[in-house]
Amino acid sequence: MSDSASTPDPLEKERRVLMEFFPKVPFMKLMGFEMLDVGPGHARLSMNWREDLCQPAGILHGGALSSLVDTAIAQAILLTSPYHEMKAQGAWIVTLDLRLKFLRPVSSGKIFCDAKVIRAGRRVIHADAVVVDEHDKQVVLGDSMYMIVAGEQLEKREG
Repeated sequence: MSDSASTPDPLEKERRVLMEFFPKVPFMKLMGFEMLDVGPGHARLSMNWREDLCQPAGILHGGALSSLVDTAIAQAILLTSPYHEMKAQGAWIVTLDLRLKFLRPVSSGKIFCDAKVIRAGRRVIHADAVVVDEHDKQVVLGDSMYMIVAGEQLEKREG
């Protein structure tokens, strides 16, 4: 009889690696994204309103919000079974479609993005996300499709 408590869960190890690696990624630092939680099929990220990420009217730029949604959904996908099974072969994920509904402006404070996988096929994954402000009012609704791309399909960069 084996003791399952002594057998490390490979997804838990991957989760810890993601949590440690995320804040070191230059784009995440640039945008000020913080990963609060991640697990198979879900992720929670946050960011603070910053003047340098605003449009001239002083509200958070739609591109910053779009990046938050896209990033949160990607993190939720990284621990799904279809991606995890292909990761060893150098697979990665790419956005096929990203749709947003901007519900209210963000002119101060912190926002939170909760992403969840709706359906994970062998190659295509559908997920959605909700961004809320500090008062739990919805700011953005997002919907996305991602594709798992085999390593050999990715263009190799030189240097």
